[in-house]
Amino acid sequence: MIAITLPDGSRREFEQPVSVAEVAASIGAGLAKASLAGKVDGQLVDTSFRIDHDASLEIVTDKHPDALDVLRHSTAHLLAQAVQRLFPGAQVTIGPVIDNGFYYDFAYERPFTPEDLPAIEAEMLKIVKEALPVSRSVKSRDEAVAFFKGVGEAYKAEIIQSIPASEDLSLYSQGEFTDLCRGPHVPGTDKLRAFKLMKVAGAYWRGDSNNQMLSRIYGTAWLNDKDLKTYLTMLEEAEKRDHRKIAKQQDLFHLQEEAPGLIFWHPKGWSIWQVVEQYMRKVYRDTGYGEVRCPQILDVSLWKKSGHWDNYQENMFFTESEKRTYALKPMNCPGHVQVFNQGLHSYRDLPIRYGEFGACHRNEPSGALHGILRVRGFTQDDGHIFCTEEQIEAEVSAFHQQALAVYSAFGFSGASNEHVQIKIALRPESRLGDDATWDKAEDALRSALSSAGVEWEELPGEGAFYGPKIEYHLKDAIGRTWQLGTMQVDFMMPARLGAEYVDEHSQKRHPVMLHRAIVGSMERFIGILIEHHAGQFPAWLAPIQAVVMNITDAQADYVAEVRKSLANQGFRVDADLRNEKIGYKIREHTLQRVPYLLVVGDREKENGMVAVRTRGGEDLGTMTVAEFASRLRSEGVQ
Repeated sequence: MIAITLPDGSRREFEQPVSVAEVAASIGAGLAKASLAGKVDGQLVDTSFRIDHDASLEIVTDKHPDALDVLRHSTAHLLAQAVQRLFPGAQVTIGPVIDNGFYYDFAYERPFTPEDLPAIEAEMLKIVKEALPVSRSVKSRDEAVAFFKGVGEAYKAEIIQSIPASEDLSLYSQGEFTDLCRGPHVPGTDKLRAFKLMKVAGAYWRGDSNNQMLSRIYGTAWLNDKDLKTYLTMLEEAEKRDHRKIAKQQDLFHLQEEAPGLIFWHPKGWSIWQVVEQYMRKVYRDTGYGEVRCPQILDVSLWKKSGHWDNYQENMFFTESEKRTYALKPMNCPGHVQVFNQGLHSYRDLPIRYGEFGACHRNEPSGALHGILRVRGFTQDDGHIFCTEEQIEAEVSAFHQQALAVYSAFGFSGASNEHVQIKIALRPESRLGDDATWDKAEDALRSALSSAGVEWEELPGEGAFYGPKIEYHLKDAIGRTWQLGTMQVDFMMPARLGAEYVDEHSQKRHPVMLHRAIVGSMERFIGILIEHHAGQFPAWLAPIQAVVMNITDAQADYVAEVRKSLANQGFRVDADLRNEKIGYKIREHTLQRVPYLLVVGDREKENGMVAVRTRGGEDLGTMTVAEFASRLRSEGVQ
C-alpha cells in the first residue's frame, strides 16, 4: 500500500503507484479539474507524476503559492509554439520565468518587431482553445541531441551537448511542439488564459556579444483576467511616474552618453538630495554615529586583504599612478576599518558607530543601467558598527526601529511591521570564511529579528561574500516592492584588516562589524521617492515649496518682499513676476507640482496677506505670511 499524506494531515492509501491527478480525482472532481501541478515531498511535479512510495502531497491549484511560476513557465512554451507556427524555421533557445512573467529567445532570419506581437498573441489564444494535452518524456542526452538536430533546433542541441552524458533529460510536448525543460508544466494548454505579450528586445546567444543576436519576446501571465488587468493598470501608472520623465518636467537632473551611469544634478534635484542627506545626518547624530570621510581611491593591496579582489574585482574600476594600482572604492567598509584601527580600543568603548555619505563606484554593465535607479556612481547613507558578539542583538534591534521611523517620515505607507517585508539573504556560493562562522552570523540575525518580534523570509545564496544581511522591502504607492535598507553582520573583514580591541581579560579580540544603510544608495532612493510620490513631494521634501505670484505689476515689490521673508526663514520659495495671466501661472506651477501657490493682488498687498492655493486646487483662503510659514512648519518643514 502507498500512503499519501495531504496538507490537512489526512491520509489516503492506494494499492499501486498513483499519479497526482488520480489522487486529486479521488478527493473530488472539482479539485481534479482545478489541478495545475503537484508538490510531492516538497518537490514540484506534473499532475502526471506517479508516486510509488509513501509521500506527502500538495495539489497545486491557482490558490497555491507556486501556481504562478508553473503557469508562467507553461506560457513561455505556449509563446514558443505560437512563434514556430507563424514563423516556420524559427529556432527556440531559452525561455525562463522572470518577475511578473517570462521571456523566450528566438533565432530567426529577421528580428521580431512589436508589430509581430498581436499575431503571436492571437495564435497563443488559438492554441489555448485547442486544449492540447502537455506530456513529459525522458531521453538520454545523446538521444535528445539527435532529436533536436533532427528537427533543426541547433541552439537547443548545443545547450544539451554541454550537459553530462550520464544525465537523463525531460522533454515536454504539446501538439507538434517539443522542448527541453525540467518542468513542471500545466496538464493542458487550456489552463493558460490570462497573459499578454509586452515587448521585444535583442539578446546575444548565451549573453556573449561575440555570438549571434537573438530576438527576445517578453510576456506576462497571471492566474486570471482580473489579476492581469490589475498588473497592466499598474504598469500604466508606473509609466506616468517614471522618474526620468518627471525629472525632465521638473528640471531635477539629467544623464548623458559621455558619463554612462553617472548623474548631472540640477539645482532643484540637488535640493531634494540635500533635504534627504540632512535628514539622514540628523539620524546619525541622534543615534550615536560619528560621521567620517574616507578616500575615494585606495591601493589594491587593501582590497586584496579585504577580499574584494577575489570576490568583487569584476565590479570595480581601477587606475594607476607612479607604478601603483589603485581601485575606486565600490564600498565604504574597508575605509571605516582603517579609521577604527587608529588607536587602541577597549571593550568599554564598544559599540563604536561610524557613518559616512560615501561616494562609491561600481562597474555595472551598460545594459543594466536604468536612470538613477541603477548607476555606476552612487552615494550611500553608509554606517558601520564595531561591537562585541553580545551587542549584535541590541544594535540590530535599534537599527530596525530607526529604519521604520525613516521610511515613515518619507511617506511610505508600508512603514510598519505588518507591511514591511523583511528578508535575510544567506551565504552565497562564493564567499569568505567557513560554514561555522556563517552559521554564527546567520543565527545572530535570526535571533535579533526574533527578539524584535519580526517575521522574515530567507533568501538562500543572496548574501554578500563577507556576511549575511537583513533586507527591508517596502511597497510604494502603486504596490511595487523596493529593497531599501540593509543590516549585515560580518565576522570576516575585521580580522582580515587587523581590527582589534582589548577585552575584559586584557586579551586582543576582533570586533564584529555590522554594515548598515537605511536608504541605501541616495540616487536610487531619490528615484524611488520621485516615483512613489509621482513628483508630488510632501512640502518638506519639495525642491520648491511655494511660488509667490503677482496679478499685476503693481504687486511686484510686495511679491519680492514675501519671497524674501519666507526665504530668510529657511523655506524654498520662488517668485513669478512674469507678465502672464494669473490663471496661466497657476496652471504652470501646478504642473510643476509645487505644493503651495501664493497669489497676491492689490487687496493682499494692502492687508499684508497672501491668497493660498494647493497644487491639488484647494483654496485655503488668505492668511498672513507668518500664518503661512507656521502652516509649513506644522507639516514638518524645517
